Amino acid sequence: MKLIRFGKPGYEKPGVQLEDGKRIDVSLFGSDYNEQFFESNGLGKLKKWLESNQNDCPVVDENERLGPPVCRPSKLVCVGLNYAKHAAESGMEVPKEPVLFFKATTAIVGPNDDLIIPRNSVKTDWEVELAVVIGEKASYVSKEKAMDYVAGYMLHNDYSEREFQLERYGQWVKGKSCDTFAPLGPFLATKEEIPNPHDLDLWLTVNGELKQNSNTSDFVFDIPTLVSYISEFMTLLPGDIISTGTPFGVGMGLNPQRYLTPGDVVELGITGLGSSKQLAKGFDKIESN
Repeated sequence: MKLIRFGKPGYEKPGVQLEDGKRIDVSLFGSDYNEQFFESNGLGKLKKWLESNQNDCPVVDENERLGPPVCRPSKLVCVGLNYAKHAAESGMEVPKEPVLFFKATTAIVGPNDDLIIPRNSVKTDWEVELAVVIGEKASYVSKEKAMDYVAGYMLHNDYSEREFQLERYGQWVKGKSCDTFAPLGPFLATKEEIPNPHDLDLWLTVNGELKQNSNTSDFVFDIPTLVSYISEFMTLLPGDIISTGTPFGVGMGLNPQRYLTPGDVVELGITGLGSSKQLAKGFDKIESN
């Protein structure tokens, strides 16, 4: 299945995107895509419910805003430097263990919502990433069983303010957690939709110019390793998100460096997970409206 959420920010309803691209409203199923949904086998129950009720579900207008496919995850855990070429362009060594940091969940927005460049930002950067959604409570999970805890996958743009992240006492979370810095979607593809998440093309353009173009086969640490490793240090709850890192081609790694300014348009996509688009706007302009 492909799960969507649609409607005004904060008032999204659950939906499903069908194989032909049509989107339907499944509000009558009675559950949003939150921790309780995943914890209670919501995916299995929804699939069964659709067998009898799909034809009665209202069609979602194609122009309706899409929200983030997951509702209020308890945490968004990110993995840094998980592509060797990205580590090189960042001037850092390939890590011997996964590098972990958080993005505040208040950064999460819909896939095509505007990017708001933060106040005093001069180095807002882009990062296309594969996001993994956890389906079951995971603590001290073995690598061999780790994929059993995965519910599905999403597209994520891990926007980063490099000055906040690297030049202000090296606290990555400050450069990662600004509002609108985590557009997710357009949909959550359940595990059976993506047979091999370790062979997916990723791409990103800025104003139509290709900046990132890679494949998840270049991971330093694969998904089972990441799920197992992270679960050693914290309990992963159903609906939690792991963002698996970005390939080379970020603005910080260019010569000369290139960062986003108001009016820039960022588009990105991953094989099987659709695409998204964000228009960059300045904070001062938004604040004055």
